[in-house]
Amino acid sequence: PLYVNLDGDRVSDISFTGTGCAISVASSSLMTEKAKGNSIGELRSLFDRVHEMLTGDGGGPDLDEMDKLAALSGVRAYPTRVKCATLAWHALLGAISGSQDRISTE
Repeated sequence: PLYVNLDGDRVSDISFTGTGCAISVASSSLMTEKAKGNSIGELRSLFDRVHEMLTGDGGGPDLDEMDKLAALSGVRAYPTRVKCATLAWHALLGAISGSQDRISTE
């Protein structure tokens, strides 16, 4: 599960519990580190940049700008692992959108 506390439109606290492959856990950990203190709008923008970095043709965001998240950029070369890296990000997007629907990486 992903736990997100908002103070207005800013993430005041975020955490996750669970197990998974190393890519999924690493991505979740980096996401929670990066998300804390950001506004909902900033998180949507960050989601878009991370998604482009993981699924795009390599012309996505500047990896220097992505800081520690750039470590995940190599996942793009392994399409079957992209879902592992994006699962927590989709959960975050659903949480900040107030979605009560099931979250999918499809």
